[in-house]
Amino acid sequence: MKTIDKKTFDETAFIDLTIGSFIISTLLFVMYILSNENSNVLVIASPFVFSAIVLNTIMLLHLTDLFIRMPELRRDIGIKILILLSNIPITFLYYCIVMKV
Repeated sequence: MKTIDKKTFDETAFIDLTIGSFIISTLLFVMYILSNENSNVLVIASPFVFSAIVLNTIMLLHLTDLFIRMPELRRDIGIKILILLSNIPITFLYYCIVMKV
């Protein structure tokens, strides 16, 4: 009888980054709204936004590299890439609200 060895992709650093970025950006957005749109919150949020963009880009490049190199795990890695990319529309919504676009 032939056994099927199904591999799974167990890297969890991306989910920590995704959830952390979402929570911190949401907290900063709520602080901005509750502070009657005080610009001091934007001064605090700016370094976070820059670092979050850099870190999420690095993680996206890492996952894309794994997606290319591990064809047997493409489904799992593809789902993780989509989860990571789900922060983009949320952040864009926050940006539009803050800038009143």
